[in-house]
Amino acid sequence: MSPRPARSLVLLATRTYPPEVNAAAFRLGALARALARHAEVSVVTSTPAKHAPPIRAVDGVEVRRLPVLRDRGGNVRGYVQYMSFDVPLFARLITRRFSVAVAEAPPTTGVVTAVVAALRRRPFAYYAADVWSDGVAAVGAPRVIVGAMRMLERFVLGRAAAILSVSEGVNERLAALGTDLDRVTVVGHGVDTSVFAPDGPRTKGDPFFVYTGTMSEVHRPQVLIEAFASIAAAHPNLTLRFFGQGVYEEELRDLSERLVPGRVHFGGVIAPEEAAQRLRGAVAALVTLAPGTGYEFAHPTKAYAAAACGTPVLYAGPDEFGAIIRENGLGIAVDHDVRAVAASMQTLLGEWTSGHSERERPHRARWAADNVSLDAVGARAAAAVLALAGPQVDEGRIDQHSWPSTRPVQEPPT
Repeated sequence: MSPRPARSLVLLATRTYPPEVNAAAFRLGALARALARHAEVSVVTSTPAKHAPPIRAVDGVEVRRLPVLRDRGGNVRGYVQYMSFDVPLFARLITRRFSVAVAEAPPTTGVVTAVVAALRRRPFAYYAADVWSDGVAAVGAPRVIVGAMRMLERFVLGRAAAILSVSEGVNERLAALGTDLDRVTVVGHGVDTSVFAPDGPRTKGDPFFVYTGTMSEVHRPQVLIEAFASIAAAHPNLTLRFFGQGVYEEELRDLSERLVPGRVHFGGVIAPEEAAQRLRGAVAALVTLAPGTGYEFAHPTKAYAAAACGTPVLYAGPDEFGAIIRENGLGIAVDHDVRAVAASMQTLLGEWTSGHSERERPHRARWAADNVSLDAVGARAAAAVLALAGPQVDEGRIDQHSWPSTRPVQEPPT
């Protein structure tokens, strides 16, 4: 009997990876787990932030961590921070054996990985969760910086043998950059439905709204505090709770102390399990996406985490994502407007008090389990990557489920 051929080795280069608590880390972790069922996996990433949960090993996944500069919030965010990861990355990758490489944004990480892959004559895949140059433009960066980032992004997208996109909206932006969409696989967004689920401990006590995740220019969650301030006097036991971090955190703290002192609480970065507990107990999860940033196509993952817990979502932002919230019965979607948000808070508080929200919990959780499972996203992404690896991949089919449309899931007759 002939010896079994060596398994392919997939090399992942990403500045963020579990146990970091953010959407990028979650999707890269899911990809690594799915790949490990069919190939060897090696991850080159950063040393986690001090506030990150404990590291958990995954069978079949080797992780090499590099020291990296972080901002005050513990993020690898900013040109200096990116370069602190990308400059030593070349030396870490060029000496390693691999069959196919995968890089996560920013494009500078993609450039390093693409160059190493070209020198080693190996295929390269790029995970395009968004269009990075759009984000740079959204925060008001100088035109020369935006132009340089677009040039780097076009180079990476042009070199990639496969591109993993998270939505049709991202595809439209990729096409605008001249990307051949025949190389793009839409893998979708997802959340860990084993953690974010309707069953489990929940925070009890007085009613509260909760915001989890990044507080940045793309989200501009100040609208939530202003809306909450307009209804707070009528509901003296109601509070607003923020968990996460971001460049707007200090501004949000100052605004809340000025408008509703003592009624808005900031809990910092918490583990996914604790976030799920908070979400289950909340009146609603608050999600914002600011208009006019170039990110109108984005799908905020925090909304899917709330839905997976069965908690209603109050979304304030552009209508592309709002349609998903409305058409699938996940909550309320309104403009990024103080009065609209305040009225929706009143409505959701009434539904929480009457028990309507609790009765709808199974529907929302079932939709999330059927449509935004992180395991399914990881499997779709892994299938696209492994298609580049050649015949050394272990036998066994990875199921590829198509990314759900915005149409509601039809419920079986009762």
